[in-house]
Amino acid sequence: MPRMILSAASLGLCFAFAQPAAALDLESLSDADRTLLRAEIREYLLANPEVIMEAVAVLEEREAKGQAEADSDLVKVNAEALFNDPNSWVGGNLDGDLTLVEFMDYRCSYCRRAHEDVKGLLAADGNIRFIIKEFPILGEESVLASRFAIATRQVAGDEAYASVHDALMAYSGSMSEMGFTRLADSLGLDAPAIIAEMNSDAVTQVIAANHALGQRMQISGTPSFVMGDQMLRGYLPQDAMQRIADEIRAQ
Repeated sequence: MPRMILSAASLGLCFAFAQPAAALDLESLSDADRTLLRAEIREYLLANPEVIMEAVAVLEEREAKGQAEADSDLVKVNAEALFNDPNSWVGGNLDGDLTLVEFMDYRCSYCRRAHEDVKGLLAADGNIRFIIKEFPILGEESVLASRFAIATRQVAGDEAYASVHDALMAYSGSMSEMGFTRLADSLGLDAPAIIAEMNSDAVTQVIAANHALGQRMQISGTPSFVMGDQMLRGYLPQDAMQRIADEIRAQ
């Protein structure tokens, strides 16, 4: 009799793995049968631990797919603010077939690392439109740097902003009025005019809008990217970004 019960438990185990969870009515088993089934499952998993890893891999794949779908929905809902915001600097190929948006912070070490990768990507690909979202989240100095960059664009235009953006990504000095004045002077810009604009309502509104957009996009760190309809959360090297761009185009 015990052997027959054990065989039934083994059959139940096989049935459990082959069928959806709802198809196995555990409530119909006696306490003794349920105990035997649990023992059989434990013995099977100990003898075949790779099954656990396979299950984890399937779960991670499902979660990644679900996250990608949720991110795609976020991009669609916020497309206008992401891709057509007049207050964000736009570079790269303005007529490119693919748009890359970066949320960045000047004090973020990975943003500085990504800066060179993005420049390399834009140069190598040649068909990517690039948008920068000032997203200072690492303290007051980050906010000051973003205010200086945004004020530069509002006072002196896109070309000046691009120069200041590149300079701030390599800047190791103080994020202060004196430091910004020296940086502006080195680039031939009107430092007093830019400094005077830094605390304007217009600059404040740009940062506030970017923070609100970041919250809607569920962005909690920098750098974060949007490429096409995909979210790329965290630093990616140039070759990885190029691979994703190629995959998006092939869809």
